[in-house]
Amino acid sequence: MPTTKTPSDGQPRAAVLFDVDGTLVDSSYIHTLAWWQAFRQAGHDVPMARIHRSVGMGGDKILDHLLPADRDTGADDTIMTSQAAVFSTFWPSLRRLDGARELLAQCFDSGLAVALASSARDRDLEMLRGAIGADAYIHAATSSADAKESKPAPDILVAALKAVGVPAGNAVYVGDAVWDIHAAGALDMPAIGLTCGGTSEAELREAGAVEVYESPRALLNNLGSSAIGRLAARIHG
Repeated sequence: MPTTKTPSDGQPRAAVLFDVDGTLVDSSYIHTLAWWQAFRQAGHDVPMARIHRSVGMGGDKILDHLLPADRDTGADDTIMTSQAAVFSTFWPSLRRLDGARELLAQCFDSGLAVALASSARDRDLEMLRGAIGADAYIHAATSSADAKESKPAPDILVAALKAVGVPAGNAVYVGDAVWDIHAAGALDMPAIGLTCGGTSEAELREAGAVEVYESPRALLNNLGSSAIGRLAARIHG
């Protein structure tokens, strides 16, 4: 179940949902490397460029997207386990992106609910949250266990919204992959794209992002005029 806490001033009427990998933590290319190694161990030679463009999907969808349809799917669980094992070796190296902690704090201080809408595994999410160091500003967080379908399906976002008690019409999503933007679009939720995960501004805008920034710091520096700032003004003004 999503981890949840209630803010001291009552339940916020609006929320900001954040993807984690590649959005708040500099881990997109670590996931790319981990998938590449897991595929090679299983006898699949998948170029890193193709893998990177798929990061942000759930692991099950990455397998279907990148591997032959006529493969032995009985090996899929082994590949996913291998990917998790390789990624775990990088846990000590995980670093939050510049401005990530301060961005969450500012959203929290603005009276918005802050939720991590991540499809990471529980243990990975624990490590990612440790890297961010902003639990005091997070009302709820989801993991892969909280959704039947992974991104680009919107299930993870729905779980995060439910955890903070906010409807999609009063929320904004921040992510770094086109799959994040598609998931938000399925709920008619405005999505802000960040290019720090390695996806270009053009790709994020084509996917439907209402705004694109280089990093959490850049979004923080423009927060008042952003979709998040407009949401806060509409709800609390």
